Amino acid sequence: MLRTLTSTALVALAAAPALADEVNVYSYRQPELIQPLTDAFTEETGIAVNVAYLNQGMVERLKAEGDRSPADVVLTVDISRLAEVVNAGLTQPVESEKLKENVPEAYRDPDNHWWGLTTRARIVYASKERVDPSEVTTYEDLADPKWEGRICTRSGTHAYNVALTSAVIEHHGEEGAKTWLEGVKSNLARKPQGNDRAQVKAIWAGECDISIGNTYYMGAMLSDEEQKEWADSVNVLFPTFENGGTHVNISGVAMTKSAPNEDAALAFMEFLTSPKAQEIYAEANHEYPIAPGTQASEIVRSWGEFTADDVNLMTLAGHRPAALRIAEEVDFDG
Repeated sequence: MLRTLTSTALVALAAAPALADEVNVYSYRQPELIQPLTDAFTEETGIAVNVAYLNQGMVERLKAEGDRSPADVVLTVDISRLAEVVNAGLTQPVESEKLKENVPEAYRDPDNHWWGLTTRARIVYASKERVDPSEVTTYEDLADPKWEGRICTRSGTHAYNVALTSAVIEHHGEEGAKTWLEGVKSNLARKPQGNDRAQVKAIWAGECDISIGNTYYMGAMLSDEEQKEWADSVNVLFPTFENGGTHVNISGVAMTKSAPNEDAALAFMEFLTSPKAQEIYAEANHEYPIAPGTQASEIVRSWGEFTADDVNLMTLAGHRPAALRIAEEVDFDG
């Protein structure tokens, strides 16, 4: 059973006695992606899941609520957002053998504050008509003048692109990342705008030839009657760094420091990382499950295999301030 709470309801809940048969979630993830999981968890355990869907301000809300916060766990995407909650002192470490069995070391916090659920690759969508797939092999190549006037992308300060720039910093240093971002900007066909799907639509419309986007958007577009035509116009390409692999990011979960229902929260976290839930998640959002023995959906597997970059995700989160500064210095969105 899924219960979506308003801000007012959550404030009221904070003052009420905690119930042992429920878990309260603050989520940046969309309802249609979460409900199949919460329904399955409630069916299996009898524990109700109350979800507050937030567009922004999760850290600020948790700080304001303090020890009276009703939130037991937070669900979010992007390592920088997970790190932000952890670095604000709003989470607690969780010791669980099940979590350690289900979540590979590369996709969990060294101090056990956050645990990865799924991964997504930030890749290149390329026009089937105007781009030979062999032309796109590395992220560094996106700054090559051969792409002048041919690239579309969303804002350079969006979390997904900031994470990619953070990875460039890790591989090439801040000066190298600045040079790279200046090169990408000089190759843009238009001012950064829209979301990742909007870039694919622009390729379909002939406004540009390649774009940067997350893998799961392809699955979402193929499932949409109008957007399927956009998706069918592009190839999914997996560039790598010259000295690394394909950039990946994660969705993840953490237990709040003030969780009023710790046992239920732990049960929910362990369920989310279980093979059963991982495959539900993968089917619902076309992401890559990370639990051993699980596999991506058939449509995701059809895009081919890739080798993920092995850069530590918390290291990337540490580069976020520099990545944002560089995007502003080169006036990427200008």
